[in-house]
Amino acid sequence: MKNLLNKRYFHVLDVNMSLSTVHSTLSSLKTCQTDIGTGMDIVTDVALDVAETAGSENDAVLKKLELMMLECAKLDQEINCFVDVVNCVTAEVRNQEPEAMFRLKSLVKDKFTERHSRLSEGEIQNHGKMVSFKENVTNALKTVNPDAAENMEEELDEDIAVTQSEVNFTCPLTQVEMVNPMKNKKCNHHYDRDAIMGMIKARQNQKKKLRCPVVGCGNTDVKQGDLILDQIMKRQIQKR
Repeated sequence: MKNLLNKRYFHVLDVNMSLSTVHSTLSSLKTCQTDIGTGMDIVTDVALDVAETAGSENDAVLKKLELMMLECAKLDQEINCFVDVVNCVTAEVRNQEPEAMFRLKSLVKDKFTERHSRLSEGEIQNHGKMVSFKENVTNALKTVNPDAAENMEEELDEDIAVTQSEVNFTCPLTQVEMVNPMKNKKCNHHYDRDAIMGMIKARQNQKKKLRCPVVGCGNTDVKQGDLILDQIMKRQIQKR
């Protein structure tokens, strides 16, 4: 495992480089994270297609897709950990003698190894896109086969309560039909991704909390970590 981690990450620090070059190199990993996120969205779409198609082999296929999601979630968490460690170590080295740069790789390696060992299965299972995958697949199965959905919930350790209600595709912020509907796990309301992310960022800059824009909602602190892409609703919108 250690050799794999060395090969996967530490090659970006193999040459003598300036701090600015280190941070520039890390941007390639962030680009990789974007690709991982896109891949996870594609896997979820495939899983929804499978869930919506009757067949005795579907459970096995969904299980394989779940394992693919877990691997992607783990890789995404590892990259987050590595980038965070590099940023912390370079911040420390910046205030030291220039010779400290020669120890950058070993410092990062030691700190990353320690941080990586603390990554838990629970953190991977709670990855935003992993949670979204479980919820969307469960909802799709409930539409096609309630019994299959119940079994899938047990296998995925889901405890999500799904309520059937009339679907509203209008974003409460823009008052137009959503393109990428984000579901708030705390209050179950939906917003278009660009609109809600923009509002969250604006309130963060003002050092203020964002109240859910749905009239009458008691959620006074909408956070990015509470939002997941509702891919079933997205598919419904696209089919309209």
